[in-house]
Amino acid sequence: MLKSISYWAFILSIYLGVVCADEAEQIASAEGFAKMQRNATLEEMWGELWPFQGINTFAHLEHFKCLVEQDEKYDIGIIGVPYDTSVSYRPGARFGPRAIRTASQRQTSLRGFNQRAFFNPYTSWARIVDCGDVPVTPVDNELAFKQMTAAFEELLLRRSAKNDSSMPPRHIILGGDHSVILPHLRALSKVHGPINVIHLDAHLDTWAPDKYPSFWHSAQSEVNHGSMLWKAHQEGLLSHNNVHAGLRTKLSGIADYEDDDAQHFTRITADDIWIKGPDYVLDTILKVVPANTPTYISVDIDVLDPAFGSGTGTQEPGGWLPRELIYILRGLENLDVVGADIVEVSPAFDIAEITATNGAQVVFEILTSIVKKGNSEKVADSSSQKDKGSSAALQDDKIKQQKQDVLTRKNPFVISN
Repeated sequence: MLKSISYWAFILSIYLGVVCADEAEQIASAEGFAKMQRNATLEEMWGELWPFQGINTFAHLEHFKCLVEQDEKYDIGIIGVPYDTSVSYRPGARFGPRAIRTASQRQTSLRGFNQRAFFNPYTSWARIVDCGDVPVTPVDNELAFKQMTAAFEELLLRRSAKNDSSMPPRHIILGGDHSVILPHLRALSKVHGPINVIHLDAHLDTWAPDKYPSFWHSAQSEVNHGSMLWKAHQEGLLSHNNVHAGLRTKLSGIADYEDDDAQHFTRITADDIWIKGPDYVLDTILKVVPANTPTYISVDIDVLDPAFGSGTGTQEPGGWLPRELIYILRGLENLDVVGADIVEVSPAFDIAEITATNGAQVVFEILTSIVKKGNSEKVADSSSQKDKGSSAALQDDKIKQQKQDVLTRKNPFVISN
């Protein structure tokens, strides 16, 4: 009997010891967590979000109303223009900005390193913000264009956040139908003069409206998503160094090309990228567009094949692959890009967010190019001031070596045996 009591007393003591130790550990853990909380900043505790969390801005960027908050300075603004009442076929691009922002949520500063460019645009010198949307009326096209033009003129009166900058911030438009670039070009031309346009699209968008028979005609009907480049040329907004790439649309006849020639565009077809290769496309663009002159990149998502861009209003079979579009955009990083856009994303026709995701990638690539070029210029300026011309060369050598380590060939579309 005594042995039995002793045995159970022993077992009970062990149990109580374990329980007490566990409770002590929990208390210590709780005290440690409380101490950690006291020592941590609020940003450290609550600042990091998963991609599917948080307010829906582009790439989780900070947001403010750039049009309203004049004192806030920034270098690059992502701005939505939810307008689509100048389309000639399927509508819905007014919802494009929202869809592209949603599709960009896996882009963050923490995981924003662009392995193709060996650069993270979100952690470099530039302050990049989401400016929200331009408030545009959906019921009066004439008024809408006045609103858009006034908005971009207002934004280009500002000065960028870069120290001692005399230049305005740059903007990347989330469209919206393609006509939204006309107000942007109008505002940019007041700052830079005539602009080079690199137009990646299945369609010419230089249609002369007076060549098309119509009993019902108005000044506003001349401006739509297929004629805005014609209108820009008429207003003297464009230089003589312009390029279309990705073309494959049906034409009314050879006269369409004659009108296009008069507007000083070089044409590259969609077929050229697989017949002559992506390097041919890129080299042609760079031969036409001078490196140190103001350039605008306009990307209509229908430049992609409908398999990769179903969510758009005017699909054209036989388009580019996303990797081909990315390759071309990466090759433009040394140009002086003063503005850009991704337009014609119509999410109602999208499948599994494929179109919107490709649209978000376009913005990422253009952002990378703008910020990387600015970074290179800063390095060059610093080297010049300190009489250390080797700094930029060393950085270039490092980047080249990194590329050599990862890439086995320049052209990723050539398969080696």
